[in-house]
Amino acid sequence: MFTGIVKGIGRIVSAGNAGGALELAIDTGGLATGNWHAGDSICVAGVCLTAARVDAGRFAACVSRETLTCTTLGSLAPGDPVNLEPALAAGDPLGGHYVTGHVDGVARVIEVREDASSLRLTIEAPPPLVRYLAPKGSVTLDGVSLTVIDLADDRFGVNLVPHTRAITTLGALRVGQTVNLEVDVLARY
Repeated sequence: MFTGIVKGIGRIVSAGNAGGALELAIDTGGLATGNWHAGDSICVAGVCLTAARVDAGRFAACVSRETLTCTTLGSLAPGDPVNLEPALAAGDPLGGHYVTGHVDGVARVIEVREDASSLRLTIEAPPPLVRYLAPKGSVTLDGVSLTVIDLADDRFGVNLVPHTRAITTLGALRVGQTVNLEVDVLARY
């Protein structure tokens, strides 16, 4: 379980075949790994992955074929940035919303525009997921907890405040790019 409050931006070191699956090696970009262990859950670009190996400042995880079919992880290449969040521990503050890291689908950026000091994104959601979205409800994009501002047909808007733009990968999104989408677990159930 995660909160959608990104703790750091990592970078893909390598992405290679591991018996039909994908093994990612990820540099944590200064995020401390001293308390991380093999077997821990780490949210990578919104996807819950199990750390296979942990070293100082980096870890490796295997991505199954199933995960590759419903996320953007298969398109990652060395140097690509990814949002990182270690699993929520008992007693940690819940600053975002409950995030499972079980991505529901891939969404596409339709519009990016400045809105005062914020950045406004319009996202096209896969049609089966629209029923789980609501204005003022929560949504997760690439592991970032956000509030749905508006909703029309299969498109919804989110606003990135300056802090979110600065500490996540979302501030660099461009029209046409895809993101991992997880609907609010409370809305789903």
